[in-house]
Amino acid sequence: MARRWTNTLTEADITPEAAFWNRRQIMAGMAGLGLSTLAGGAKAETLEPNSWDDVTSYCNFYEFGTGKGDPAAYAGQMTTEPWSVRIDGLVDRPGAYDFQQILSEMTIEERIYRFRCVEAWSMVVPWNGFELADLLNMAGVQEGAKYVAFETLYRPSEMPGTAYRVLDWPYREGLRLDEAMHPLTLMATGIFGKPLPNQNGAPLRLVVPWKYGFKSIKSVVRITVTDQEPPTSWNMANAREYGFYSNVNPKVDHPRWSQATERRIGGGLFAGREPTLMFNGYEKEVASLYEGMDLVKHF
Repeated sequence: MARRWTNTLTEADITPEAAFWNRRQIMAGMAGLGLSTLAGGAKAETLEPNSWDDVTSYCNFYEFGTGKGDPAAYAGQMTTEPWSVRIDGLVDRPGAYDFQQILSEMTIEERIYRFRCVEAWSMVVPWNGFELADLLNMAGVQEGAKYVAFETLYRPSEMPGTAYRVLDWPYREGLRLDEAMHPLTLMATGIFGKPLPNQNGAPLRLVVPWKYGFKSIKSVVRITVTDQEPPTSWNMANAREYGFYSNVNPKVDHPRWSQATERRIGGGLFAGREPTLMFNGYEKEVASLYEGMDLVKHF
């Protein structure tokens, strides 16, 4: 059983998009999530979500192009209905799980998380979704499992960016099993109480808030439970720059830029850079996962 995330929210507590700028409603939602205080002394009231336009127009989704506006411009052609996720490997009940079937078994929650890109920009996103642990438990994780691997949809006819060998398609990611089962690890189905837009990874994407954003794989079509560390796309492309763990760590620079600070999207032309928090501000919740590890060597 996963270490459940304390949450008293119900569907009635979902905050409408237009009301997200009301501080009292934001605070009520955060208190319900047990996030009234966070690691690093950061208070919940600082977690004001970015706007809908910020979240949906400034994206990385290389299957549609490398420009930040390319996903919003081209992802609309991606077909997301019907959708299924194949779950295989070391599970008791392997098979293709229909997306609607998955939703019928899950409790959708609202989570307001920091999002930190390896490119040193950040935003705050109000996600809707369910814990990955619930989906893995539905499939039945077998003894001996150590890792969880993920794959993104690969459909060149609808994804113009795949015509370029920026990466070895399909996009692949992976987590250690204990990371996957952590209650912060979310399978997102929406933002602002609405279904995920295509450019944000519709209809189902991973969200791991203490890791750099590229770990939060979009438009997931396959999940494999395994006893071997799975290959991951950016690590395969350049292992020197992108490690398997990719935890947010301000003390470990990218070889080409510092990770000590970040630029908050939507902050305005004259907004200064902000200090990056260890594990993106979730140190209290996840540091125990890496006790005894060299977080420089295992970056």
